[in-house]
Amino acid sequence: MKKLLKRMFNPEGKDMNSKENDMIEKLILAGALEIAAIDSEDGSILYSFTPKIQEVMPDLYHEHINKVNSELLNLWERGYVNIDFLSDDPKVTPAEKSFNDQELSGLNKQDRWYLEELKRLAKFNPKAE
Repeated sequence: MKKLLKRMFNPEGKDMNSKENDMIEKLILAGALEIAAIDSEDGSILYSFTPKIQEVMPDLYHEHINKVNSELLNLWERGYVNIDFLSDDPKVTPAEKSFNDQELSGLNKQDRWYLEELKRLAKFNPKAE
């Protein structure tokens, strides 16, 4: 989520300033943010929101949900994810295209990151099919 926070607070990708780092620290201490992984490309720490973010910073939570929904719809329109819109609780899964290296090579880094995160969260295993 640091990448997401960087994009939200620092879209040019410059180093995070102390205000942004303070916000990350505040969210971690409040239990609203946790370390999720290390970015394999640049070694930066990746964070994820916990359900507590809804209480601690509802505006940030809603901004995050809107961004995720927008990205998912973008990937759905391009055939990289499947979304069951008829379900009461729509399920989002990676489409077959999201496992095709040639197709993935045409995506920008952000779109590839969203797909990889979706695969991780869904615990989707293409070898199990």
